[in-house]
Amino acid sequence: MKKATYFPIFMLLVVNLLVAQSIDDSFSQNKMQKDLEIFKKIRLATNSGLYKYRTPREIDSIYKWADHKIKESSTYRDFYNIINQLTDFEGSLHNNTNLPKKINQSLINEESGYFPYPIKFIEGKWIMNYDKGKIPLGAEIISINTTKIEEIIKNTYKYYTTDGINTTGKRIGLLYSFSKYYRLHYGLTDTFTVVYKEYNSDEPKTTLLKSVGNKKYYTHVENRYSKEFDNGIYKDWDKHEKYDFRLINPDSGLLTINTFNIGWHANHVEHKQYVQFLDSIFSIVKRDKITNLIIDVRKNGGGTDPNDLVTYSYLTDRNFSENKEAWISFRKIPFLQYNSDSNVPYLIKLMGVGKFNKEFQKEFPKEMNGKFYQDATSSDHMIRTPKPNAFHGNIYLLTDPNIASAASLFAAMVASNKNTTIIGEETMGGYFGHNGHVPLHYTLPKSKIETGFSVVNLEQDVSKKKNQLHKRGIIPDYTVTQSYKDFLNHNDTQMNFAIDLINQNTQ
Repeated sequence: MKKATYFPIFMLLVVNLLVAQSIDDSFSQNKMQKDLEIFKKIRLATNSGLYKYRTPREIDSIYKWADHKIKESSTYRDFYNIINQLTDFEGSLHNNTNLPKKINQSLINEESGYFPYPIKFIEGKWIMNYDKGKIPLGAEIISINTTKIEEIIKNTYKYYTTDGINTTGKRIGLLYSFSKYYRLHYGLTDTFTVVYKEYNSDEPKTTLLKSVGNKKYYTHVENRYSKEFDNGIYKDWDKHEKYDFRLINPDSGLLTINTFNIGWHANHVEHKQYVQFLDSIFSIVKRDKITNLIIDVRKNGGGTDPNDLVTYSYLTDRNFSENKEAWISFRKIPFLQYNSDSNVPYLIKLMGVGKFNKEFQKEFPKEMNGKFYQDATSSDHMIRTPKPNAFHGNIYLLTDPNIASAASLFAAMVASNKNTTIIGEETMGGYFGHNGHVPLHYTLPKSKIETGFSVVNLEQDVSKKKNQLHKRGIIPDYTVTQSYKDFLNHNDTQMNFAIDLINQNTQ
């Protein structure tokens, strides 16, 4: 009896030892292949965005690449990078690839091997974003350990997903996690030989940097030079505000919306307060005959309905809906055996799988060619109307790579207006559509890597414009990036450009 009791416990210990404890541990090609097969099956059955930006031939080609890459691979990190490449290739900012908690914690606890300083993209160059280090603030990075910075950046793009083939949004991930991404792709590194140029100098200089630990690097990120600007601190209002309005001059106002996480449904107290704020502000705008309105959503990474939609109803003169078209690729959520309690979406936990599937079937009742579409009875398909005090003057929309998800849907709708001028940088969220709303997460059985994506394929209710491109984010009418001088002085190049443009147009 004792032997029978202890044997399963012994086997459990053996199984646990076979699971990688560090990202650099060896990992068998057989396990990689089995997880890759399951990963592909899940994507084909569940992910409606699989062919949104890629053709079936392109998807087939990258899986052939993955098969070949596995034959050259030997470590857990090798396989993790393959899965990241596949995830990023699809082109959805809601795609993600997460390490198991144990391995992620082992990365956090690493005490050396990381590039020490944060960097930032300014005027087309990757520059030093730390003013207390061995390399001068603002110096342009040319290469690290003989690899050109352009190649390093390209190799680390896969860790931060964006819509379509957008790359500006990936700079946001690199702003905060460049060193982590470098470690994930190149492994732990004891020292870094860095070639750099000081600002306004053509003379390359070389220095040797000693590596730091994960926590030390993120301490440097927390104390990066650009933090004040990155966090969106404006002189006239509290940086912690989710939204704000102020007058720039008697004819012009600034509406700043830093997030759409303002209550997660229409009856939420916070959402109702936001609607009251909007109604009050736009009543004042109409009463005072304000003719120019800057809409600043540059720090807005998204949020929940209906915050984005109700905001747009104050900025349009047309009837509109959230989507022109929306569909999913399944009747019932497939491969639930690879869902664990820790990553099942909240609504599924709340309602249960059966009821959730029924709600999905109700929301997406129309079947065509193996896809399940919304119809006129679907909640997201409802027609919304402009508010009585909606603004019809000149809109100046400020954009940057942070804008994603619900914020990019909102920004795309505003950008679609004939009275809107877009100023700034391309957003990471798409103009014509994205995959969103409902996230699903699956855990691959051998590696325990978690893969997630949103399952609703959306075509946004926007008009076609010559400068807006499929596979890309929202393209500005005026591309304006922060200048090197403004980087040093924490000045807002884009805001100043918008104010100058308003002044020019009203002279």
